[in-house]
Amino acid sequence: MSRRWSIALESFRLVRRGHIRTLVLGARCNRTVCTASEDLPSSSSSRTVIDESYVLAELSSLLPISSKTTTAKEDTCSRNQVAVDSFLSPEERLRGVFLQKLKGKSAIHNALSSLGIELTIDIVANVVDSGNLSGEAMVTFFNWAIHEPGVSKDVDSYCVILRALGRRKFFSFMMDVIREMVNPDLKCLTIAMDSFARAHYVRRAIQLFEESEEFGVECGTESLNALLRCLCERSHVSAANSVFNAKKGEIPFNSCTYNVMIGGWSKLGEVEEMEKVMKQMVEGGFGPDCFSFSYLIEGFGRAGRINDSVAIFDDMKHKGCVPDAKVYNAMICNFIFARDFDESLRYYRKMLDEECEPDLETYSKLVLGLIKGRKVADALEIYEEMLSKGIVPTTGLVTSFIKPLCCYGPPHAAMVIYQKARKAGCRISESAYKLLLKRLSRFGKCGILLNVWDEMQECGYSSDVEVYEYIVDGLCNIGHLENAVLVMEEAMRKGFCPNRLVYSRLSNKLMASNKTEMAYKLFLKIKEARIKDNARRFWRRNGWHF
Repeated sequence: MSRRWSIALESFRLVRRGHIRTLVLGARCNRTVCTASEDLPSSSSSRTVIDESYVLAELSSLLPISSKTTTAKEDTCSRNQVAVDSFLSPEERLRGVFLQKLKGKSAIHNALSSLGIELTIDIVANVVDSGNLSGEAMVTFFNWAIHEPGVSKDVDSYCVILRALGRRKFFSFMMDVIREMVNPDLKCLTIAMDSFARAHYVRRAIQLFEESEEFGVECGTESLNALLRCLCERSHVSAANSVFNAKKGEIPFNSCTYNVMIGGWSKLGEVEEMEKVMKQMVEGGFGPDCFSFSYLIEGFGRAGRINDSVAIFDDMKHKGCVPDAKVYNAMICNFIFARDFDESLRYYRKMLDEECEPDLETYSKLVLGLIKGRKVADALEIYEEMLSKGIVPTTGLVTSFIKPLCCYGPPHAAMVIYQKARKAGCRISESAYKLLLKRLSRFGKCGILLNVWDEMQECGYSSDVEVYEYIVDGLCNIGHLENAVLVMEEAMRKGFCPNRLVYSRLSNKLMASNKTEMAYKLFLKIKEARIKDNARRFWRRNGWHF
C-alpha cells in the first residue's frame, strides 16, 4: 500500500513540474508499467516513464474517484449547458454568441447556425432592438439572418435593421446597409431621415433627401413630404419651413405638403404661421380639407384661443367641408385642455347626433381627459360605450387609463377598466398588473389581489421582487402573517431579496403577535438572501454576469 501511495505522489510531483508531456508520450510509446524493483525517478538523468492509465487506475483505487472522470465531467457539462439553454429565450441565445468574441464572420455564422433556432422576423427584431450589441454585431447578425429560411430578404426585413441601427445612432452602419440594399425605397429613406431628425442631425436628414436619387428614389413631392413630416414630428419646424420655402417652385407641392406644415406649426401654437401657410395653400389652388381645419383648430386651442377655434368649426360647413372625426377630436381635445369637460362631452354627443363615428383617438382622449380630471363616472360610461361599439383599446392605452386611477381613490375604477379590457380580449401589460397589485395591496384587497396575481401569471408574466413585495404588504395589512412569510420565502427561493422596509414591517408584526420563532427563522433566511444579493450586485458591478 505504501508503494502505491509513493507512485501516486510521484505522479503528482511530475505533473506539478510540468511533465505531462512525458507522461502522455511515455504511455503512448512504451506503455511500460512500474514494478517494485524499479526505482522512481529522482533526477533529470534517470526517469522512469509511467503509464497514464496505470496512474489513473492507481488513483481511482486509492481515492473515491473514477478513472473515467474526464469523460463523465464532459457529459455532465454538456447536459448542464443544455439545461441552461432551455431557460434562455431564442433572442438571448443568439445575442450570447457575440459575447464569445469569436474572430471572423464565418465563425460567428457557424456558431449562430449551430444553435438550431427556427428564425422568424420577430426574433430578428427582438435581437437587434434590445441588448447592447454593437453596430457591427447587429449588421453581422442580420446578414446571417436574411439567408435563413424563416426570414425573407425584402424591404420589410431591411426596415427592421434600419430602425434598430437608427435608434442606437449607428448611422454609419445604417447608411452602409442602405447602400448594400438591392432596391431601397422611400420607406427605407424615411426611416433613415427620421433617425437623423430624432438625433437632431437635421443637416444630415436634409442631405439624405438631396441625395435620394443616388439610392434610386425620386427626389419629388412624396420624398419632400416625408422629410417635412419627419422634421415636424421631431419639433424641427423651423428647419422644415426653410426646406419648404427653398423647394417652392422646384418641386410641385400638393395638399399634403401644406397640411404637414400647418400641423407642424399647430403643435407649437404658432397661429400666424399656420394662417400664412393656409393662405399659400389657397393661392396654390388647393382648398383646405378636414386635415387642414383640424390642425388649425388644434393650433388655436394650444394658443389659448378657444373661441376662435369654435368659430372656425362653425364656419366649416359654410365653406363646404363637413367635419369628420379628426375635426371633432381637435375640438374635444381643446376643451379637455381647458378643463371644460361638459363642453367636450357636448361635442362628443353632437358627433354622435351628426352620425360621425368616433374612432379610437376620440375615446382615448376623452376617457383619459376625464380620468385625469377625476370625472371617473363619466369616464367609465364613455369607456363602456367604446367597448360596446367593438373598439378594443391597445395595451398601452389600457395602461394609460389604469395609471392615473391608481394614484387616487380606491382601486374599484381601475379594476373595472382592467376586467372589461381583459374580457374584450385586450392584452394587459406587465406594468399595468404591477400598478393594480400595488393599489390593491395598499387597500388590503387581498382576495382580488391574489386573483389578479394568478391572472398575471396565466398571461405569461413572471413575478419579480416588486410583485412579491406587493403581495407580502397586502397580506400584512390584513393580518395573514403566515401566508406573508410563505410568499417571502418563495421569493427568496427564486433569488429575490425583498427590501428592508417590507421585511421590517413583516418582522415587527410577527414580534407583536408573539411569533418570535417564526420571526427568527425568517431573519436567518433573509440574512442569507441578503448576503447572496450583495454578492450578486458585486459581481455585476465588476462585469461578472452569473
